[in-house]
Amino acid sequence: MNYIRCGKGKDLVFLHGYLSSKESFYPQIEYFSRYYRVTAPDFPGFGEGGELTQPYSVGDYADWLLNWLREVGVEYPHVIAHSFGGRVAVKCLSRGNVFDRAVLCGCAGIVPKRTLQYRVRVKTYQIMKRIAPKYAQKHFGSEEYRTLSPVMRESYKKIVNEDLRADACKIARPVLFVNGANDTQTPVSSARIYTACVQNSSLYIMDGCGHFAHLDDPLAFNLAAEEFFK
Repeated sequence: MNYIRCGKGKDLVFLHGYLSSKESFYPQIEYFSRYYRVTAPDFPGFGEGGELTQPYSVGDYADWLLNWLREVGVEYPHVIAHSFGGRVAVKCLSRGNVFDRAVLCGCAGIVPKRTLQYRVRVKTYQIMKRIAPKYAQKHFGSEEYRTLSPVMRESYKKIVNEDLRADACKIARPVLFVNGANDTQTPVSSARIYTACVQNSSLYIMDGCGHFAHLDDPLAFNLAAEEFFK
């Protein structure tokens, strides 16, 4: 099975982060399945979602998700998403009223301004890739990037280089952005940009939490999400 389903009631969908899986929401699935029909899929390329045969962009993942939800009979659900899953949720929400309410934790998709140091490193990598590809592969790029297959690397580049501010500005549904105060991967500054873009949105900052705020303090996260949905 490439998805978890349990509980009864209104549909609630969980969208996991990059290099993660549906099981990463275990505390939330256990809690919310008391009140909702919970569906948590593995995205293609992760968990039990099967391997990618071609590089997916954020838009491709959004296409896949909306088609998949129709296939499994999920209509107009609430959504809880983390990091990369938030990217996909933003892209879906920008297309119209496909989701009801969304809680996006550590939502990725705001590309920071590229510094001179970053541009120099990219240029160096491009040169080294031509003259010493093995060295370039070993010493450049994030640890996350170096673990990926060739197809997943091309997909990764498409994903991380797409800024979603314009998509966020098209969102008409209520969104609660949740961010750990100590999140260094998707900092609070990114969440503030998102809340400025999404008209009907709010921001909840969780003190003492990092990028996985929903796991650092699941009780506080669950209660905030529950209140927002009600």
